[in-house]
Amino acid sequence: MRLVIFTEPQQGATYEDLRRLAQVTEDTGYDGFFRSDHYLSMGGDGRPGPTDAWTTLAALAVQTSRLRLGTLVTSATFRLPGPLAISVAQVDEMSGGRVELGLGGGWFAAEHTGYGIPFPPLGERFDRLEEQLEIVTGLWTTPVDDTYSFDGNHYQILDSPALPKPAQSPRPPIIVGGSGKKRTPALAARYADEFNTPFAKIEDLPAMYQRVREASEAIGRATPPAFSAAAVLCVGRDDAEVARRAAAIGRDVEEMRGNGGIVGTPNEVVETLGRYAEAGATRLYLQTLDLSDLNHVELVATAVAPQLA
Repeated sequence: MRLVIFTEPQQGATYEDLRRLAQVTEDTGYDGFFRSDHYLSMGGDGRPGPTDAWTTLAALAVQTSRLRLGTLVTSATFRLPGPLAISVAQVDEMSGGRVELGLGGGWFAAEHTGYGIPFPPLGERFDRLEEQLEIVTGLWTTPVDDTYSFDGNHYQILDSPALPKPAQSPRPPIIVGGSGKKRTPALAARYADEFNTPFAKIEDLPAMYQRVREASEAIGRATPPAFSAAAVLCVGRDDAEVARRAAAIGRDVEEMRGNGGIVGTPNEVVETLGRYAEAGATRLYLQTLDLSDLNHVELVATAVAPQLA
């Protein structure tokens, strides 16, 4: 099981908070450091305010040396596909080929109205997401000296030089996630290297992963995407420390446990991670909500990760 620290900076964090946590994440041996791509907090005042996902990752690309870096997930409503492909390719080059792009349709209406971003109906958001996945991957994989064109319902590209190319070949990994039963599995099967289930109950994962397998078979894809999951993290050396960390993030211990959270003492958490592995997940995104609690990340690295090996 590969472990990734996953942050939600829109809840209130500076770049320095993220840099400090990312460097501890790298020093203690995690597989990656990912962040959400949101512009508005979901509860609380969000102060000092949001940080831009790809600006953050560009800086971390040169301030880390080993970690995989990415978004879970960038919203297709936030950026045009051509400039997005350029930005991600540049950050991939800056990192030496360590970037992954999670891309989704967008869902949080308030952040769109709060910052003047158009928010189409759900069906159109899925349509735009599909075109963006086609364009971004198409631009990256177009051979050097060739051009790329696309004529869609929402985006049109004519004779693009399809530059710059990312450092990774043929392209950075693409992550598609969600709980939809039809379009999401179909998009994952066609475009994704990894399919992610965000904050789902463990018992629901096998069916969600199976839908992606079936969608892959339907289009003749021999090997489906890798499977991953995201879950809130709340680990302590004993029950008192677990309760203290839960209180710090305003969550209830039993509620988190019941919803697939990585919650409890190290031995309890190892058992939970084993259930994720049995369900088919090979990578876990550990939602770390208290970015100042560096000891939390270190505890998982020293008391949980060695047991997984």
